[in-house]
Order: sequence, then C-alpha cells, then structure tokens
Amino acid sequence: MSPTREEVEEGVVQREPAGRAPDGSPVELFTLRRGALAVRVTTWGGIILSIHAPDRDGEVDDVVLGHDAPAAYRGDGAYLGAVVGRYANRIAHACFALDGRQHVLSRNDGEHHLHGGAAGLARVNWRGTPLRDAGSVGVWLEHTSPDGDEGYPGTLAVEVRYRVFDGGRLVIDYRATTDRPTHVNLTQHSYFNLAGSAGHDVLGHELTIVAERFTPVRAGLLPTGALAPVEGTPLDFRAPRAIGERIGAPCAQLGLAGGYDHNFVLAAAPGPDGLRKAARLVDPGSGRTLDVHTTEPGLQLYSGNFLDGTTAGKGGRVHGRHGGVCLETQHFPDSPNQPAFPSTILRPGGRFASRTIYTFGVLGDPPRPMPPSPRA
Repeated sequence: MSPTREEVEEGVVQREPAGRAPDGSPVELFTLRRGALAVRVTTWGGIILSIHAPDRDGEVDDVVLGHDAPAAYRGDGAYLGAVVGRYANRIAHACFALDGRQHVLSRNDGEHHLHGGAAGLARVNWRGTPLRDAGSVGVWLEHTSPDGDEGYPGTLAVEVRYRVFDGGRLVIDYRATTDRPTHVNLTQHSYFNLAGSAGHDVLGHELTIVAERFTPVRAGLLPTGALAPVEGTPLDFRAPRAIGERIGAPCAQLGLAGGYDHNFVLAAAPGPDGLRKAARLVDPGSGRTLDVHTTEPGLQLYSGNFLDGTTAGKGGRVHGRHGGVCLETQHFPDSPNQPAFPSTILRPGGRFASRTIYTFGVLGDPPRPMPPSPRA
C-alpha cells in the first residue's frame, strides 16, 4: 500500500520480511520515506537496495545499482550497496602488526585483503530496529563481529544508522567498540547513477572532489605511501569535470586501475560538527545532484571499472563497465601498514564514530542546513 501524503511529509518506516539468511536468521527489508526521498535497506549486509529521488521535472527514479530481490545479493562480488568492513579498501599482504603482534587476515584479493575479507560485514545478517523522531525516519543496524573474525583481533560491536531527513538527506552514522586493540575502517559501497534507470554509464556525470592530493597506487592497487598532488593529472577534480573526459588518458595511475579507483585526501577543513565537504556529483541530463559531506579524511572514487556486463540487475538491466560510480568516505587504504597515514586503531574504552551525509537534489536548489549532530 502506498503511503498517504501526510505520511510522506512526516516520514514513514515500513518493515517487512525478506526471506532468510544462509544461517536461517530472518532477513528484513526497511523502506524509509520522508519528503521526496525513499531509501530501501535490507538487514543482509546492511545493503541499500534502492534510493528513489526526483529529477528536475519531479520524476522519481532509482539512482543506485542493484538487484530486484534481496536474496540476489548473496552471490554479488561487487559489494553493491553494502556496508563494508571491518576494514574498507585494501590491506597489503593480508596482514598487519599491532602492539608488537602480527595478525594474518583472510586473503580475498590475490594475496591481499579487501573490504573486510571473504564475508566481512557485507555478507552477514544484521539486527534491524526502526527509528523515527521529529526530524527523521531510519533504521538502526547492529552486528557483533567475534574475536578472530577474518583474522581481526577483538570482538567488535558495530552499529550503522541510516536516517532520512527533509531536504533529500540520507545520513549514515557508524559506531564501533572493541575489547582488544584492532583496526576499523567502515564505509558504504553504493554505486550511483543519477540518470536513473535510463542511464547506461556515468561517464557523462560531472564530478567535483575537494582534494588537492591523492594516495597513488602500485601493483595490486595498494598505496605507495606517498601523498601526490592532483594538479596536472587526470585525477584533478577540484573543478567539475566529466568522469569520462580523461578516464582513457595515458596515465600510469589510470592504467593500473583500469579507470578511477583511488583514494583522495580531502582538503576542506571540518566544521564545528566535524563534517567536511567531500564531493559533488551532477547528471546534466536529469538535473539530479548528489553532495557528499563526511567526518572521514578520505574519499575513494571508484568508476565501476570491473563491472563487466555479465550481471543483470534491476529489471534485467545489465551492470556494464562504468555503469555506476562509488564515492566511498573512508580512512586511507592500507593504513595499518602505513604509519604516516591517519591511524585506524581502535582500543578498548574508545569508540569508532563516523558520519557521512548524502544529499540528493537538483540543479538550482538553494543550500540546505545540516541535520543535527547524532546523539551518543
């Protein structure tokens, strides 16, 4: 049943069963609606199944890649829409030393560790609780990763809260605590295509990233440890540029990744709420826009280079190369082995806390105030 006009204006959370996980636990589907924005989230992998947002003419369409049924995500190797961790991005040689002790992680990217391992947080069933207050609707996801999970030390209690506010804002809050020193780096892995179901690729999307430096990669897409200037390279998005404008340029960095798959060092100073402007994505055809703010120091730009057209998504739509773009707010890749990078160590008594805001709008929208800071 469709929500009433009053429910849409005030916000509504719909909760429904969505089958069972491989361990037999019930998977649930939450639909979060407020104003013109509707977000569907499943407890399996904390996956964002869809984000419906209006274009300049008010036509609403889904702007993320994915599948029609939650069960179809179980065999997905592209992390479509998932929460990834314990450590987003890559850890070289699947190991790190912490407090003088060596920890060996699972290998799922050649000899390296990617996005938390073979299962990580993207292939577990979270516990979901609906959220609703005067300003937003949402879902609170919880999961406990046991000591030794994928090789990581410590029992990690993780929370992710998705909340939809007025003004087209999707706010994602991450929290984690541990009983042993460990490394934590969480992000969201949605593939955006602001053209909606009519969009074949994102090469015509215009992108701005507020970064003067990036972390160059070597073989295996592992960081070299340097912080290199974007100036004079195809990785300079300080002014709006089409994603496809320079993606085929003769550049060693683009050749290693087959396009963009790089972490940018965000330059904007954080405000009093800890948030900094990270990026802006625009689809000139539909007029849809996406603004990204985060408390994280980095942004991974991934242009869907490994989508190969062999997987069919929603409505039979094929996920072709560059069919979507990921804007993953994060700490830097391989930080556990790069002492000059911002630390990702979490210790007992501390708390990992991170916030990212995706704001959907259309060209010509006036600036909007940020949502209130999260409660403890």
